[in-house]
Amino acid sequence: MKTYEAIAPRRVAFLGLGVMGGPMAAHLAAAGHAVTVYNRTAAKAQAWIAENGGSSAGTPRAAAEGAEFVFACVGNDDDLRAVTLGQQGAFAGMAPGTVFVDHTTASADVARELHAAGLQHGIHFIDAPVSGGQAGAVNGALTVMCGGDAKPFDAMKPVAMAYSRAVTLLGLSGAGQLAKMVNQICIAGLVQGLAEAIAFGQKAGLDMTTVLDVIGKGAAQSWQLDNRGKTMVDDKFDFGFAVDWMRKDLGLVLDEARRTGARVPVTALVDQFYADVQAQGGGRWDTSSLIRRLK
Repeated sequence: MKTYEAIAPRRVAFLGLGVMGGPMAAHLAAAGHAVTVYNRTAAKAQAWIAENGGSSAGTPRAAAEGAEFVFACVGNDDDLRAVTLGQQGAFAGMAPGTVFVDHTTASADVARELHAAGLQHGIHFIDAPVSGGQAGAVNGALTVMCGGDAKPFDAMKPVAMAYSRAVTLLGLSGAGQLAKMVNQICIAGLVQGLAEAIAFGQKAGLDMTTVLDVIGKGAAQSWQLDNRGKTMVDDKFDFGFAVDWMRKDLGLVLDEARRTGARVPVTALVDQFYADVQAQGGGRWDTSSLIRRLK
């Protein structure tokens, strides 16, 4: 069971109660913070309150009013702009000096844009994408990669630890999003390598459950092997992070690579392999479903 640091309760808002945001907001409530939630589908907010307490608001602005910290976890750049900007956006309801913490996996460009827009409102914006998947959110064990200014980061870190095992400032605005891109590049290559290895071993007639036990004790060990290897052998793909989301993330990587001139040939290839999985109807399968296209 998650244990929480003893810190003073804070008034917080959480925007977006999907498979990641819902559990993250629940940890904030369990840690003793006063949580106001907003979700585009109001029924989901009401269901969250029934389970966790707190209150809900009809707009991001209303949720943010009176909050010391506003957290968000939504779908993409446009969703993020929708909950921050405009007359009913969170920025319009936030008091000067308060901190907006964005856990969406989005572009570094939108992070910098909203950091600048926040400063015009007298508020702070931290880009803070997460790694650890749905299980990490449920267990309060996410890794949070942050970009922004040091003082607001230091203020929000103890609060964010309610659902995290590590919260780290990696640089100026946008650095968190860039670090998440690095994370996804690593995962894409690892999953493809694991898929090829398992499919190869199965074609050769090996007991791959036993083989994975053996090689998992050596240099081939990885989180993906430990947590997804045997489920790939069993042809099970109903775990957290969906192919559709991974393609969104790899699209951000490829856009950034084109902008900077970085060479990411393996990532570009694996992105197309995920497109093959989507064409098989696997958009909502877990990312380990890459093995399906090899069978």
